[in-house]
Amino acid sequence: MISRREFLSSAALGLSGFMMPGRSPSIAKQENNLPGPIAELSSMKDQAEPITAAERRLRIEKARRLMKQHNIDAVLMMGGTTLDYFTGMKWRVSERMLAVVIPQKGESFMICPAFEEARAMEQLENGPLAGSVSILTWEEHENPYQLIAQGLKEQGLATGKLGIEETVRYVFSNGIANEAASLSLTDAIPITGGCRSVKDSHELELMRLASKVTLKAYKAAYQAAEVGMTQDDFSNLIAKAHRRLGFQGYASVQVGKYAALPHGSRTPQKIREGQPILIDGGCTVEGYWSDLSRTFILGKPSDKMKDVFDIVLRAQTKAIETARPGIEAQAVDAAARKVIEDAGYGPGYKYFTHRLGHGIGMDMHEWYYLVKGETTQLQPGMTFSDEPGIYIPDEFGIRLEDDMVITEKGAELLTPQSPSFEDPFGDY
Repeated sequence: MISRREFLSSAALGLSGFMMPGRSPSIAKQENNLPGPIAELSSMKDQAEPITAAERRLRIEKARRLMKQHNIDAVLMMGGTTLDYFTGMKWRVSERMLAVVIPQKGESFMICPAFEEARAMEQLENGPLAGSVSILTWEEHENPYQLIAQGLKEQGLATGKLGIEETVRYVFSNGIANEAASLSLTDAIPITGGCRSVKDSHELELMRLASKVTLKAYKAAYQAAEVGMTQDDFSNLIAKAHRRLGFQGYASVQVGKYAALPHGSRTPQKIREGQPILIDGGCTVEGYWSDLSRTFILGKPSDKMKDVFDIVLRAQTKAIETARPGIEAQAVDAAARKVIEDAGYGPGYKYFTHRLGHGIGMDMHEWYYLVKGETTQLQPGMTFSDEPGIYIPDEFGIRLEDDMVITEKGAELLTPQSPSFEDPFGDY
């Protein structure tokens, strides 16, 4: 599941000189002249251990238990993070159908364009389905949906219930429905979300590392920031800092009144003394995201700015204190929002204009959400952003965001909180 912010940020990476194939010479030249705080960073890449095929097999076993629980006979997935999560395949979605079907019982199978078979097999050979998946190929003029129907019939599921992973395009799910009219299609979120929303210790280790890397990158860029820099200048510093640390990362940058727009503005901006600077982004470590925001200032903040920062910090803290196993997700949003409303920045979404947080993992935004109406009960291992903010139109905006894991006893952030406007990273 790719959020609007993730999509826009991915596009921004290419425009900001982010590491792309064929561009390494120019990047190397740029990084010969790095500011001291960034040049002093060293790679942390060796701290990241990849997810193994054995771990993915356990995920498939859990998915099958959930299929039985929810009366779903099989789940179909195409390119994207869910396919990667279960199989290790990294496949871009196109107009050609490549799909993996994992049944509750029996052998998994793949529908694959014939000319892509070797490439698909290459990706499968070291994964959890190696040697245990049948491949049904189709030529360019043939109908892949017939093969879906055929594969399910061979598994005795011609009239079964097929869960469709939620990012599968309508054109594909509609093609399946038209070709296999006796098949019942249903939402696979109880399976995909049920597996992916609860992280194991290895996933949490990767997410902790991602958050640590991003916070180090932010701090180094902050130490190198200068009045007069453009938002792109500063964003580039953050990307370079991530690269020095061994990972791909980014942050959007908004200054002054533009920080009152939670996802920012494309209007050219410059860092000015006494104006809040809101940065928001993250990085991936072995496929797992961080998502952090910091708001700081070069120069002296006004009393109003300091007061708003303190309110937002108290709201973030209240969310941590409230979140625990068994509580509904909406209750965490309500607790943080009450702090902001009681301080005079309400009601509702008037100044705190978005939900408190979102699930995070292999997608920056995934199940479930800390928002009014979300009755899902929190479980140990669930991970969320905790990102309250106050946005005052035409003045400034302040958001503090760290990633949070639900524990057996409550909740904890993966990174230290930002202590103050003037000292946004404290002793970190």
